[in-house]
Amino acid sequence: MIKDVFIGNEEDSSKSTGVTVIYSPKGFIAGVDVRGSASGTREIELIKCGNLVDRINALVLSGGSAFGLESSSGVMQYLSEKNIGFRSGESVVPIVSSAVIFDLEYIKNTYPTKEMGYLACINAKNEYPSSGNYGAGAGATVGKLFGNKFCSKGGLGVYTEKVGNVEVTGIFAVNALGDIFDEESNTIIAGLKDEKGNFIDTEKTIMSLAKTNLEYKNTTIGCVLTNAKINREQANKLAVISHNGLARSIKPVHTMFDGDTVFAASTNEEDIDFNLLCVLAVHVTKKAIINSVKHQ
Repeated sequence: MIKDVFIGNEEDSSKSTGVTVIYSPKGFIAGVDVRGSASGTREIELIKCGNLVDRINALVLSGGSAFGLESSSGVMQYLSEKNIGFRSGESVVPIVSSAVIFDLEYIKNTYPTKEMGYLACINAKNEYPSSGNYGAGAGATVGKLFGNKFCSKGGLGVYTEKVGNVEVTGIFAVNALGDIFDEESNTIIAGLKDEKGNFIDTEKTIMSLAKTNLEYKNTTIGCVLTNAKINREQANKLAVISHNGLARSIKPVHTMFDGDTVFAASTNEEDIDFNLLCVLAVHVTKKAIINSVKHQ
């Protein structure tokens, strides 16, 4: 596990929604890329190239659609109490970037609160969480072309690769309209089902029905976390490249009804060839997404 990085989950299992927090007292060099057309985000413009703040203090992945952005305020409160944040005069302002998934209709129309964001920080440890129905993945589902009756359970997926002293980890809350596809076995492993519970191909179904009136809202959000030495321009490029991992494991992806958002965050400690880092980022993204549905 990367030193000085803490990850915590908080979820309400009765309502199936939750929040995942990734923070570091030293902050992260960070980047972001949004490919879906129905995103819900907070504090992402400031981490793009050319802006003042060069580090963020935390990332929040949350359920609850736009309501779930409230959980970030609890993270800000926790970090403020620890005196962690951007110093401006005598003030310290925690920089917390966030993205949300739409899970309002899975069990109950509810969302992670400020208190849940705070509790996720209290729960945070210097270790990777388990994949499954935890944190932001608690209410996630996939394969939602025909609604909740015919979908599969999504979740939080985590996967790590190491090359020398460099560590690269994908942490993703997977709540896609499309199916989850394992290219190694060339099979759909979670997604749209028929009346008998057999998987049917969402892409082929859309094409055969010429269906465009999709009622269900979705999103895959996550972070590629590393200790590699990168600058902010490279962090933003890494976020862009990491979307290739979504394209290799979710079909279809980046639709008008998805809000797919990927962050890249680094503690900026270890040297590595940037092209190798990009290859690793795509790989851990793909594997984390697969883990999100394998561990239920």
